[in-house]
Amino acid sequence: MPNKKYKIAVIQLNLNDVAENNLKKCLSWVRDAASQGAEVISLPELYSSHYFCQSEDVNNFALAEPLYSTSFIAFSALAKELGVVIIVPFFEKRMAGIYHNSAYIIDTDGSEAGLYRKMHIPDDPHFYEKFYFTPGDLGFKTIPTQKGKIGTLICWDQWYPEAARLTALQGAEVLFYPTAIGWHPLEKEQYGENQQGAWMNVMKGHAVANGVYVAAANRIGLEQYIEGTAGIQFWGSSFIAGPQGEILAQASTDKEEILIAEVDLDLQENVRQNWPFFRDRRIDAYGDITKRAID
Repeated sequence: MPNKKYKIAVIQLNLNDVAENNLKKCLSWVRDAASQGAEVISLPELYSSHYFCQSEDVNNFALAEPLYSTSFIAFSALAKELGVVIIVPFFEKRMAGIYHNSAYIIDTDGSEAGLYRKMHIPDDPHFYEKFYFTPGDLGFKTIPTQKGKIGTLICWDQWYPEAARLTALQGAEVLFYPTAIGWHPLEKEQYGENQQGAWMNVMKGHAVANGVYVAAANRIGLEQYIEGTAGIQFWGSSFIAGPQGEILAQASTDKEEILIAEVDLDLQENVRQNWPFFRDRRIDAYGDITKRAID
């Protein structure tokens, strides 16, 4: 019988360090989350390094790792030891010249339940991800695990209702969003509140429109490693929302934290029965959604 209830966690961390230190740190925090009862645990985007996409520098490709190497080996062993599901976002070297912003979904026995490659790739000031990442080619997927059916999207995917919908339609109970998002410090006073609010509101909207739990795991801290720039101040604010967009757990903007909340599948079903958005979808009228623009 599927689990009717299980606990999920997102871990909010400062990851402005070298890969070896970040790996040790994240292993420790995952262990702490499991000790608090978490059964499905997500790390932030690109957990193993500082956010290197602030510049276009070929030397940063050295931060990437092949599939099933360092990160998979370490977290696979930990997942098996603890009997938990772990979402591990990492910089994937697929082959020379092809790199992805990816995430393992590692099951309770240490096996790979699934792999997701970030589909939407941004190119904004100090978020120069198109220089590094080939767009994902695995599509939007719900991954069955021993704890529940997990949908994993990554950061910029947060802004796209199509991504949330297509994942939820495959049976996802939770949409996880490993994230690296923050303020340009010089813009924070003027735009910061609205930017942060929009980020949270769009994901709460995905929860409501799809009747799913949503969990966002962001990083914190000022990462200012390029001379002459103000860097990025990651805003934390990780959260877990229920299927009506209700906030079940919310992190600060500046502290390392573990957030834990319970997924209740009976509640989810009840919400969908009373708000039957899937039932009333006019799939016969949505053909134009695949066009770039409706001219």
